[in-house]
Amino acid sequence: MARKAVGFGEDDVRVLAGARSFQRGLGYLDAVSGLEVGDGSVTAVVQGTDVYEVELTLGGDDGLSGWCDCPYGQEGNFCKHCVAVGLTVLRRARTIPRQRAAARARASGLEAWLTALSRDELLALVREQIAEDRGLRRRLELRAAAARTDLGTVRERILALIDPRPFARYGYVEYADAPGYAQQVAEAAAALGALTAGGQAAQAIGLAEEALRVLGEAYEEIDDSDGVVGQAADTVVEAHREACGVARPGPERLAEWLVGQVLGDGRGVTDLDPLDYAEVLGPNGLARLQQLAAEARRRKPSGWAERYLMERLVKAEGDVDALVALYAQDLDPSGATHMRIAEELESAGRVDEALTWAERGIRDCAAETCIDGRLVDYVCARYAKAGRSADVVGVRRDRFHAERSLAAYQQLRSAAQAAQCWEAERVAALAVLREDARGERGGRYGGPVLIDTLLDDGDVDAAWREATGLADDRQWDSSPTCRARRTRPRRSRYTCGWSNG
Repeated sequence: MARKAVGFGEDDVRVLAGARSFQRGLGYLDAVSGLEVGDGSVTAVVQGTDVYEVELTLGGDDGLSGWCDCPYGQEGNFCKHCVAVGLTVLRRARTIPRQRAAARARASGLEAWLTALSRDELLALVREQIAEDRGLRRRLELRAAAARTDLGTVRERILALIDPRPFARYGYVEYADAPGYAQQVAEAAAALGALTAGGQAAQAIGLAEEALRVLGEAYEEIDDSDGVVGQAADTVVEAHREACGVARPGPERLAEWLVGQVLGDGRGVTDLDPLDYAEVLGPNGLARLQQLAAEARRRKPSGWAERYLMERLVKAEGDVDALVALYAQDLDPSGATHMRIAEELESAGRVDEALTWAERGIRDCAAETCIDGRLVDYVCARYAKAGRSADVVGVRRDRFHAERSLAAYQQLRSAAQAAQCWEAERVAALAVLREDARGERGGRYGGPVLIDTLLDDGDVDAAWREATGLADDRQWDSSPTCRARRTRPRRSRYTCGWSNG
């Protein structure tokens, strides 16, 4: 009955929240107040560490969803406060239809009342609201300035919204203040959109670029751990792109600005992709973009942003050979670049070349202790698919010799067991570990790796025999058998009593 009335049940809340948040939400049922039910949503406040606002959306394509302004909720999670509100709604399910009807009646009554007000009465109401709501006043001031084509005032207001200093109490914008600042940035983006809609797209372009410059300069002094400021900055980029689509600025000049954003001013604060402007840039702008990217790459071949920009442009052209050649100019010693090349070639249907590049990565990185595990897995998976089990074992054996780790031992064991040759491989692998453990200063990794492998094999007796002088406290405590043996009294060779040791 409750599900029919509200569109969800307790199981839906549990699945969305997870066991931990659901259980914690049970403790907040008495903290829910101000519950308001609309046609498709419920709002309430929950008294926690602070007073948090919660909104649940009911039904729709996504079913039940929730939003809360607590830090965990702002990360997109269905938090304990959402759980408390959801369960409160279920406990009041019988009253929900009546509350919805009342909400519709209130909305209808408000609309009728507003419609009946005279112009002077409406103006008085608006003046009353803007006197109490600073944000509303700021938004209306911007709209008024845009309507008057008062670009000086619009610029002043937008830059005031972008200015982080009112939020920087200690010289930087703290985590708790970032959402408030982000809201102002989003308001600035809305104002830019209003300018474009009002026939002033060219002016909106200039103001958006100025706003993004200020944001780029300020971003290093903002704790944007949740990314809310970055998301708001992206709305400024969207406003800039929309304005460009209307005003059609010079393509070459636009290309130069875009490269500057990726390589300098906007780096870090936005996810600006120059190719989102491809339609506005046209052939001339794209050519200029390619030229600037190539020049930047030559000046700073190891630069991350320079490499990203060039790769993005080459990849967009769809020339796989050009992309492979670009990647090959800077091969990472971990094999990660070889893996990217293999992925691109396989996506293009060139599977034999993809495997060749992956094999080259295995050879090039053979001496590296750390290698991109995806590369090794890729080669082994294709060898296994081709029935080359001995080659799979060979790759895993080589990686074990380079890494001398428990993980590499486990992978070798799995491959050798599949190839039915584990007994011989195990003897050889353990011999390597014993030699390494007893080498000068305990070898590179010392005895713990040897003990780990024996315990992982379930060979506690062998681990016990090897343990003296090699095992660490973690390993003594990791196995109940070893722990018991360590503390169990044993008979001395020289006395008739027992000793601990």
